[in-house]
Amino acid sequence: MDIITRLEKVPVTKFHYYLLIITGLGWMFDAMDTGIIAFVLPTLAKAWGLTTAQMGFIGSIGLVGMALGAVLSGSIADRFGRKNVFAATLVIYSIATGLCGLAWSFESLLLFRFLVGFGLGGQLPVAVTLVSEYAPPSARGRFIVLLESFWGVGWLVAALIAYLIIPNYGWNSAFFIGALPALYVFKIWKSVPESVPYLLEKGRVQEAHDIVSHLEESAGIKPNPTMIAPKASLKKSAVFADLWTPQFLKRTIMLWLLWFGIVYSYYGIFTWLPSLMVGQGYTVLKTFEYVLIMTLAQLPGYFAAAYLVDRIGRKATLAGFLGASAVCAYFFGQGGSETTVVLWGSFMSFFNLGAWGVVYTYTPELYPTKVRAYASGWAAAVGRIGGILAPTVVGYMIAGDNGFNKVFTMFTVVMLGVAAVVWFLGEETKGRTLKEISG
Repeated sequence: MDIITRLEKVPVTKFHYYLLIITGLGWMFDAMDTGIIAFVLPTLAKAWGLTTAQMGFIGSIGLVGMALGAVLSGSIADRFGRKNVFAATLVIYSIATGLCGLAWSFESLLLFRFLVGFGLGGQLPVAVTLVSEYAPPSARGRFIVLLESFWGVGWLVAALIAYLIIPNYGWNSAFFIGALPALYVFKIWKSVPESVPYLLEKGRVQEAHDIVSHLEESAGIKPNPTMIAPKASLKKSAVFADLWTPQFLKRTIMLWLLWFGIVYSYYGIFTWLPSLMVGQGYTVLKTFEYVLIMTLAQLPGYFAAAYLVDRIGRKATLAGFLGASAVCAYFFGQGGSETTVVLWGSFMSFFNLGAWGVVYTYTPELYPTKVRAYASGWAAAVGRIGGILAPTVVGYMIAGDNGFNKVFTMFTVVMLGVAAVVWFLGEETKGRTLKEISG
């Protein structure tokens, strides 16, 4: 029995939950730094006299950095290790967030937001790759959705910072708080193990064997004393052409369309949500209160997706949640009473973020170890193109007649289209080992 098979036969133990929490907190800080800018924008726009187009550029420039960071970090992680890149990107985006609080002009803020995005984009595909390579096949979907649920917690923290800090201490203070996660890097270095498949790809068989033996002991399994490793790959690193071989062609097309659509919708909606509601006549404080309620709705969305993803499968859960999110976005865009707006906004958050959890489960499953982080990084980078476009598109659309309604009608169409892509082009991976999926 080789080391990978032994790893996949280890049942869920305290180690898996510990790894989930350690990486999840990094994910939470990532989301917190992403969410802070959404809550800062209404106040910053008033203080600096920003146009809606400039506000859109601030939202988009971070996504430019995320696209570049996702591609580069995926390639670097396949070469130098998941743990190293996870730690490095955390430091980059935390320090850059703190620098945003020192921004003295629109241009300087754009530069710092680009650096924040670069670090954020680099961390996400690496973190999900690391967790997916340790989780048992029967629980992998649940673990990745739970990892993604920390994103909802991070946005909740950002909403609380906005509600409690910005009105009293100014927008700069929110960015300074966002720099604190840099201190978490010491915990990562101490507690996060390197990926076993990565170690085997690099010929570090003894290290991989020791990690798996420790996991077997913790699960009450007698460790196998022999070190049987898969044959070393003759190919040193992944290249772009690997994503377009006959084996992966349909998967890559499906994932790129999925990522583009869901990122376009998410960042177009949630980066602008506080500003859009202020534009509808709500006060800044009342807007933060309502968005806080909508953010809370994200958490049960993740948990529902985590329950369903290993029961009815990735395709049904993902397509269903995207379709439901589309319907909710349409009714949210119709406006109405405060209760109606908050209700449909909460349902929209519930389904949209639940779908995100499945996306992060699904993506790394579809590629083998050698290209997993690289392919996940490219899929995320294509998604960031959608994220780059969306805040700017919304900035121009909202300035026109009936802009609020038109914006959410557009997002309804986009999410329905993505749901159809998943349903017709996706393949089911529920309960299969990573080795089986990659062929």
